[in-house]
Amino acid sequence: MKRVFDIILAIFLLGVFSAPILIVSLLVKFTSSGPVLYWSDRVGLNNHLFTMPKFRSMKIDTPEVATHLLADSQSVLTPIGNFLRKTSLDELPQLWNILKGEMSFVGPRPALFNQDDLIALRTEQEIHHLIPGLTGWAQINGRDELPIPQKVKLDAEYLHNQSFTGDLHILWLTLFRVITRHGVKH
Repeated sequence: MKRVFDIILAIFLLGVFSAPILIVSLLVKFTSSGPVLYWSDRVGLNNHLFTMPKFRSMKIDTPEVATHLLADSQSVLTPIGNFLRKTSLDELPQLWNILKGEMSFVGPRPALFNQDDLIALRTEQEIHHLIPGLTGWAQINGRDELPIPQKVKLDAEYLHNQSFTGDLHILWLTLFRVITRHGVKH
């Protein structure tokens, strides 16, 4: 049921957001050098790597690390990068990963390939058996503000309590958090 829901919602959202996707693509292209999309290696189901796109919000020479590890993340943002990140518009290309089945709408956010501490803790808690999500329980309970052990604790809570109605609740809360920009640092 979750997979069918993901496909239907992804197709619907691609239709709804086709104009904003086009506009954001043009804005990224015309406000900074480099490609429109940034593709990063992420850890997916059973710790298998997959490639996840985002609208590029950072300069092309930015190190490939989690944002909180950058000394001054504001200095590496493109002219519209801050706006894209705060509105979560940079995440729209991940609808492609949802259609491919590499991601779901709800699950733990996919770790970067080099976030060894996060990957190890998730594997210990068997969270790596979940398909990563566009949003998740940890996302709505702190997003960028959470330390890794707290994210993993929340991911484990999701693992043990997941349900379709719970996913709908998380999606609703995500919409609220995105609109209010709650928990967004950059």
